[in-house]
Amino acid sequence: MEWGSWGPCSHSCGSAGTRVRRRSCKTTKKTPCPGEPTEVQKCPPSPCPDCPQHTLQGTVVTGTGAALPGARIYLEGRPPVLLGRSDAHGHFNVTTGLCQGTTSNISAHHEGFTPGLAPVVSNGSGMAVVHLRLRRLEKPYMVLHPKAKVRVAGQDVTFCCKASGTPVPKKYYWYHNGTLLERKAQQPGSRLALRALAPEQAGTYHCKASSEAGAIRSAPAQLTVLAQGQQSCRSEPEPSLVELPSECPQDATGSRYYNVGRCPPSPCSSSSATPSGCGEDTGHCCGVRRMELREIPCAGSLLPLKVVAECGCGPCAQPRVLVQGRVTAADTGEPLRFGHIFLGGRKVGFTGYKGSFTIEVPPDTQRLVARFVDQQQRFVDAIRVLPFDRRGGSVYQEVKMLRKKEPVDLDGNRSNAIPLGEESGREPVGELVLPAGAFLRPSGEVFNGTVRASVTFVDPRDMATASAASSDLSFANAEGEIVPLRTYGMFSVDFREGESGAALQTGPVQVRMDTGQVWMPEHLQKMKLWSLNPDTGLWEEEGMLRPVEGSRGKREERTFLVGNLEIRERRLFNLDVPEDRRCFVKVRAYSNEKFNPYEQLEGVVISLINLEPQPGYPTNPRAWGRFDSVVTGPNGACLPAFCDGQRPDAYSAYVTATLGGEELEAVASSPKLNPSAIGVSQPYLGKLSYRRSDHDDPNLKKTAFQINVAKPDPNNVDETNGPIYSYRSLEECESAPASANHLRFYRVEVDKYEYNVVPFKESDLTTWTGDYLSWWPNPQEFRACFIKVQIEGPQEYMVRSRNAGGSHPRTRGQLYGLRDARSVRDMQLDSTSGACVEFKCSGMLFDQSLVDRTLVSIIPQGSCRRTAINTLLRDYLSRHPPLADNNHTGAFTMLAPVDPLGHNYGIYTVTDQNPRLAKEIAIGRCFDGTSDGFSREMRAGAGTAVTFVCQERPPGRESFFQRLLTAPAEALDEIRREMGAGEMRRAPPEVMDFASGARAPGPTPTRRTPSSPRRPGRVRGQP
Repeated sequence: MEWGSWGPCSHSCGSAGTRVRRRSCKTTKKTPCPGEPTEVQKCPPSPCPDCPQHTLQGTVVTGTGAALPGARIYLEGRPPVLLGRSDAHGHFNVTTGLCQGTTSNISAHHEGFTPGLAPVVSNGSGMAVVHLRLRRLEKPYMVLHPKAKVRVAGQDVTFCCKASGTPVPKKYYWYHNGTLLERKAQQPGSRLALRALAPEQAGTYHCKASSEAGAIRSAPAQLTVLAQGQQSCRSEPEPSLVELPSECPQDATGSRYYNVGRCPPSPCSSSSATPSGCGEDTGHCCGVRRMELREIPCAGSLLPLKVVAECGCGPCAQPRVLVQGRVTAADTGEPLRFGHIFLGGRKVGFTGYKGSFTIEVPPDTQRLVARFVDQQQRFVDAIRVLPFDRRGGSVYQEVKMLRKKEPVDLDGNRSNAIPLGEESGREPVGELVLPAGAFLRPSGEVFNGTVRASVTFVDPRDMATASAASSDLSFANAEGEIVPLRTYGMFSVDFREGESGAALQTGPVQVRMDTGQVWMPEHLQKMKLWSLNPDTGLWEEEGMLRPVEGSRGKREERTFLVGNLEIRERRLFNLDVPEDRRCFVKVRAYSNEKFNPYEQLEGVVISLINLEPQPGYPTNPRAWGRFDSVVTGPNGACLPAFCDGQRPDAYSAYVTATLGGEELEAVASSPKLNPSAIGVSQPYLGKLSYRRSDHDDPNLKKTAFQINVAKPDPNNVDETNGPIYSYRSLEECESAPASANHLRFYRVEVDKYEYNVVPFKESDLTTWTGDYLSWWPNPQEFRACFIKVQIEGPQEYMVRSRNAGGSHPRTRGQLYGLRDARSVRDMQLDSTSGACVEFKCSGMLFDQSLVDRTLVSIIPQGSCRRTAINTLLRDYLSRHPPLADNNHTGAFTMLAPVDPLGHNYGIYTVTDQNPRLAKEIAIGRCFDGTSDGFSREMRAGAGTAVTFVCQERPPGRESFFQRLLTAPAEALDEIRREMGAGEMRRAPPEVMDFASGARAPGPTPTRRTPSSPRRPGRVRGQP
């Protein structure tokens, strides 16, 4: 064993350097080398005669420019040399260890921040100045997720992902079906390239990115590997049913549903020559290749209907994905006018005068986090994780903002304590303790003057606060998985100088939480203090809360959980515990109370609030714990929820559903539970304790239900079929058939019927087909048109619109579709009702070459006579020829206007990227009789286009409406005789003009009664 000579000193002079020497040793199995292989010592002092005195001054600040005290300052080298620390103002001063005329690097380090590095260059003056900016450590966040791929065996495929964060992650790991792949199978960076694919390589792939701040996992992507010659898109369409009119004959099973076929929008295989799939290409998807026209015999005439004849691969549709809504105050409903909207750290727009907003979802987004900021600082910033429909269109959301608590004056020179959650006479959840001298200006200077302090606490014991809470209470664990938190309260702080109003920070302060407010003993050991990252919407750990004995009064001894934090960049904090008792709840939404599987609604926002009930009183919750929202797809929605396998009532859930601002109705629970209607079989239904919100008080709304989230027992066959699924059974929940147990909502609607010659499922934009007879000519933008009809008569009447080509040479006289709607009684007017009837808007057809003025006929049921036409509408039609004849007094016919006229004309037009939302907004305006209002109570006398007087018919006499059903050819001849040579001559006599019965095949009696008016929906968190 021999030591080598000492290496060179890390510094050429002075006493701060070190040097290293190494030894050589022959190691055998019997005589291993003892001791360390290297040795380090300080260099012998050596003067620097050529190094004049040199001084370095510098500052260390945070990413926002605030002083950062206690940062360690190093001279970079091998090893780096500690020069000192920054003072309370972020300043440091170094007079030794640096030589004038040399170039070196200085670094600064601080716990919780990324290191900062700056060069020091002498300018010959004997002094140099450096500024170091340290950014707060932020956990990685996935911004690009891998995409699903379809390949043929032998082809290549590339998956990509990308994460952001501070620092930016450099390490990526790829997993196949949950198993980590070997490093040799991965390319450097964030790409995974697989060559010459084999069938066994099919499955799910996801990546994980990591940095010193943490890790994050991507969403999984499915790889499908086809055998040679196997087709990814079958030419035969899948079954898809549409409902035919009531006068059409039933089939052998008694059904009036006709199979029009559909092509599933699944991805098609791509060649290896296509781009890598990192966002450059749109890919190919299965879609309609050819359609055929069928003519269905109905009541002696033929009903035109186009069906899918062949499917094939083509470019995937790229619909716009939007989130729309309104931002209002949680307490008063006051709109947030012209508030800033941020996605991440980027400002993307403003709210409107009424608080409305529209956000276009960026491509590849998996989790949409939006921040709404009040410019006048009256409200706490609202940070929301907004659900959206990835298939396109828009989803409507109500956003509630919490008003800031009125500030109180504090003396910065004294210790202060601010209670957390003392409202409504309750005991505070805890308190924020600020020692004397805790308030700091951004420069680091202690502020001892008067402080205006506002601490706004979101108390989960108050159900009304759930809708105004920030984010979705989730965090990324050590493995990068996004998992839920259970909150005991969150608070926002705002400290300002009393005179200038300048923002203040704090040094170390203390958060004390009363253990008596923690009702689950197991949570006491897991309670942590968190802060919210406003860009990612994820909570990040600030520290543990540890038990400490204390007192709140002279004779009251209590135990507190105490934690420490510094209030700098972040201003929103949370008292939470990670909760691993998790399940999924299966919920479906339907268009009516029939609950037919093929009449499910997509694009419905289902919201679930976790409640912690009083023992023995499931309907009287102690507090809410978290909340989630999911958008329904073709197979419903699976909502995450806390659950317990030992105590069924340990957690309960309060569930609501909204569609375009309209609240859907839950299935009744009184006077007796009906398992077949609720959708859950006994005895599991009894264990869930299902209750609709009006169970005990019929005057309450019917738009929510509450259940115990009882975790299913895998050994009990009655609990293995939903609606509650264990957390590891998400795939089973999402793929569960409609026959499996699930919970239900449905629309409360008047009788209505819709028929399109070219079938289109409005909740799935991928079903749109480019055809001259398509009701909606543009899949990127949907324009809904309604006409308001006033009816004076003793009852409610069905009103139909027939829509045919009017001026376009390719569609003139051909049917687009039909709409039936039942009139709704106006409770302020005797024997008067109103109907808002949809018609096909005039405009360009799908080829965008020529405008078609739709020929619209409005015909009410019964013995009705037209008595008035809106004067402005009549004048407009006369000024925009051609003019449709209106000689038949039992109907109103027009060539629909191209312009969006408004309520003064009795015409209501709304354009949106979601057809359902466009129709809902237009109906709301039509009911209200205004161009910008919204109502679900009919005002029949306001904003009408045409008026009819209807009366009871003598026995045995058919109405004109009924004659169209029983003898359509004769009825049409009657119209032509009365109209003469008009537009109606263009309709071919062999095509049936009306495809609806006197009563719509939907719900029979109207539900819109004085006791249960249809209401504008509001997303709220209280029963």
